[in-house]
Amino acid sequence: MKPAARKSLRLFFGFLPLLAAISNPASAAPNTDDRTVQSYPAHGVVEQIAPDRSQVTVHHQAIPGYMMEMTMAFPVKDTNELSDVSAGDKISFTLVVGRTNAWVEDIHRVGHTDTIPANSMPMTSGMFSMLKLGDMLPDGELVTEDQHHIHFSDLRGKAVAFTFFFTRCPLPNYCPLMNRNFDQVRTLLLSETNAPSNWQLLSISFDPDFDTPQILSDYAVEFRGTNSAHWLFADATTNTLAGLAPRLGLMVMRQGDNLSHNLRTVVLDPQGRIYRQFNGNQWTAQQLADALLEAARQKD
Repeated sequence: MKPAARKSLRLFFGFLPLLAAISNPASAAPNTDDRTVQSYPAHGVVEQIAPDRSQVTVHHQAIPGYMMEMTMAFPVKDTNELSDVSAGDKISFTLVVGRTNAWVEDIHRVGHTDTIPANSMPMTSGMFSMLKLGDMLPDGELVTEDQHHIHFSDLRGKAVAFTFFFTRCPLPNYCPLMNRNFDQVRTLLLSETNAPSNWQLLSISFDPDFDTPQILSDYAVEFRGTNSAHWLFADATTNTLAGLAPRLGLMVMRQGDNLSHNLRTVVLDPQGRIYRQFNGNQWTAQQLADALLEAARQKD
């Protein structure tokens, strides 16, 4: 890696705030009807609480049998449990994980700390030039699941919906939800009788050190089966991630062997311009399918 690229990447990661807290990826009430749930006792320090108390961001200790120490934003089952809790409080809680959802409950304040982790300091506004609707997406290199090197510009002529993920993401309502939604989007579009065919789904991993092309290929089968039509999995190269992520508001931070991140899904028109951006995970497959079809019909 060139020195300039290393410096850019260090700057990008060095200025990231507490990612899940800013992303607000899970603001809706959790679905507690999942019959396959498992519960894990946990402890941590509260970093941020959503204004409506539907979400709490916690820097938690390692959760034995499930996930390493990291910072995550969790949906809250009973918002009243946060009525006497504030940022800096030490809490005990239960993480409940189902097949498609996860949330926290049984939240109890057990202490307080005045220590503010350096990575939770807010990002200065205007630090990065954010891309807007209608802007051209900067070109970037990707390594596909079949080990080909491609660029965003190679997909010109197609409307493209891309999202970011990593295969080791532990919570079902983060990365796995993005790819489940993409599966539904593809089903919707393929069933449209008069739909244009110039569209492409692109799932991009920001963990290329672990998510090798072979791992991506195996992971893809879990969501799309063996039919890869209109849907590609790929790794973002280091330079691509460092240059593109801040301009989309995508934030990724390594915490040991795990990653904290927010969620960004972007739709490009056939000319490579940003047509729509979905933040968080509260969008539906139908909304994305509609946006992708609209983008596919855009002319110069």
